[in-house]
Amino acid sequence: MRNKTVLNGLTIEYNVVQRQIKYPRLELKTGNLVLIVPKGYKKPEDLIREHGEWIYEKISLIKESQERAKGKTLNLNRSDDELRAFITSKIDEYSKELDVRPNRVTLRNMKSKWGSCSSKKNMNFNKLLKFLPREMIQYVVFHEMVHLKVKGHGKEFWKIVSRNFRDHNEKEKDLMDYWFLINY
Repeated sequence: MRNKTVLNGLTIEYNVVQRQIKYPRLELKTGNLVLIVPKGYKKPEDLIREHGEWIYEKISLIKESQERAKGKTLNLNRSDDELRAFITSKIDEYSKELDVRPNRVTLRNMKSKWGSCSSKKNMNFNKLLKFLPREMIQYVVFHEMVHLKVKGHGKEFWKIVSRNFRDHNEKEKDLMDYWFLINY
């Protein structure tokens, strides 16, 4: 059941999901607010009040991204095989530059990420990347390759990323825009 509340003049719809968990949490992955609460949790609305500023900021960012996405176009002609070949060529290029090499590279359907890198140096890329411009795919590949050197998103990570992509903050926004363009 969809519930509604108003935060700073913005009407927000949300769902409450009860699960066998110890602590309540908020999820906003898809632009829809979901309150995940322990079974029998009495006042989920208190969570919204407690985290209202965070919710408002995130929803505002999502709405801005959805608005920007209207001005973007998708590449509807690239196949999975073409995507795989392009990613492989970029991995070869960046492997030399960064002096790292992934163990395994997989294309897969991913629900909430463009790419990931495991501690075992396995890299996964979202098949939806085929719809993005080449420079965005290059950015995602480089981002994941840097994770082979530096875990997490600390200063050292962004320092390396910025060597090739000084505009990485803009690229991150663009990735969010494309996500909403493709998925919603």
